[in-house]
Amino acid sequence: MRKYRIRVGLDVDDTLYECNSYAVTIINRRHPDEEPIKIEEIKSWGGSERHGDERIALYSDPDFVRTQPVTEGAQEFVKKLSEIADVFFITAVPARCMSARAERLVKDFPEIPPQNIIMGTRKDVISLDIMLDDGAHNISSSRAAYPVLFRKPWNTGLSGLLSVNSYDDFLHFCEMVQNSFSEKFPELGQGGVLCLVGPSGSSKTEIANGLAALKGFEKPLTSTTRPRRKTEGEESYRFISEDQFIEEMKAGNYIETTVYSGYHFGTSEKDISLIVERGNIAVLPIDICGAITLKNLYRRRAMLVFTRRDRAEAIKSIITREIDLEDKTRRIMSLDFEYRNSEVCDVEINVGNDVNAAVAEIVRLIHQK
Repeated sequence: MRKYRIRVGLDVDDTLYECNSYAVTIINRRHPDEEPIKIEEIKSWGGSERHGDERIALYSDPDFVRTQPVTEGAQEFVKKLSEIADVFFITAVPARCMSARAERLVKDFPEIPPQNIIMGTRKDVISLDIMLDDGAHNISSSRAAYPVLFRKPWNTGLSGLLSVNSYDDFLHFCEMVQNSFSEKFPELGQGGVLCLVGPSGSSKTEIANGLAALKGFEKPLTSTTRPRRKTEGEESYRFISEDQFIEEMKAGNYIETTVYSGYHFGTSEKDISLIVERGNIAVLPIDICGAITLKNLYRRRAMLVFTRRDRAEAIKSIITREIDLEDKTRRIMSLDFEYRNSEVCDVEINVGNDVNAAVAEIVRLIHQK
């Protein structure tokens, strides 16, 4: 176990304070005769959507910074985090907005000493144990040991990054790091959740199918906005539109959701819990974001297995898939990020080209004493 408190950096805009959503609200009020802008229209921190330049301009307005609403649950989140870690606010605002930002942070989050407020755009030079940020560009260049992406509609273009969907998931992740994963080995003997985490092309889906064919294992049906491939049957996924997925997600139908290569994936709580209640193991090929969510919910009854495959073989698998060139490019570019995720999994297996051997190894690990 670590002998010191972990150092955690928190981005501020759209992590602790509403920023993009607040700006969209203001813009919609300014243009009441137009179709309201939806937050899902924002695909990046740039200003590519309607009135994007107007949105960006607000971020340099001290009055905007001074009146940004605190995100629901943020104050309780920071209070809990400060009990287990040294917390630093890492925030980028124009010079004319720095006083307003500092005043708000000191007032809204009194647990954090003012000297822990760091302002500037060079987040890539700050060294911490863990960093939480909604900007994919900041996470990809971070020097933190564990850079964590806070999932938002505008950061779905880059896959493979260590990411979380909620404050609770991030708190649990920090506890995992603080404890150096010294908790007892997962126990799935009476049912549980098996998360297969690994880079694209590491045979996660094939391994999941192999396990699901065995007694005591089941693969819950995952909903996705990804188009069905020619090699897949209707039973492979629940294929739905993006609008339907977002509607169901807002209704709380999914226990975990993630975005991979621009497509949404989600599994319902009911589908997983029914399997676990039967005493069986729910097997999910999933990205690290969803895996951490499930680990947070099921704790010792969840096992995260990293499926490692030689990089060259993984790339070959990606290249030969029936997916478009842009999707292939994204998957290959994300490999370095995805290989780092092995550090937060319970166990790691080398897949090679023998899926059956990987299935047998996972079964052995589950039943080992």
